[in-house]
Amino acid sequence: MTSRTLISSGSPFEAQIGYSRAVVDGDFVFVSGCTGYDYKKGTISPDVVAQAEQCFVNIAAALAEAGAGVADVVRVRYMVPDRADFPRTWPVLRKWLGEVRPAATMVQAGLMEEVMKIEVEVTARRRPGAVA
Repeated sequence: MTSRTLISSGSPFEAQIGYSRAVVDGDFVFVSGCTGYDYKKGTISPDVVAQAEQCFVNIAAALAEAGAGVADVVRVRYMVPDRADFPRTWPVLRKWLGEVRPAATMVQAGLMEEVMKIEVEVTARRRPGAVA
């Protein structure tokens, strides 16, 4: 039997919709789609590049709480409403994942709010001995 731990960022969306920021199941960490909201300030930049950076700040925080890090990411999915915005985020994506090089998918799709320009979801595998 594997252990299962739920992790919350404190986002009001988690309670309203009924999901967790991340779920740890055994060695795997499944991080829900993160948008560019700064959950501590309750703000979001109108700029896709700033949003991409904040996505990874949010992801890194969830992974850290799960006993993992960005270096443990094995899969990433990017969702963008405007595919023309995606290349603008590449420097941010390289900064965070350039050495990790996880399997990746980009999907053009509408997001929950018009202000959201990117959403990023990751799956990570914790290293042996990691504790959530």
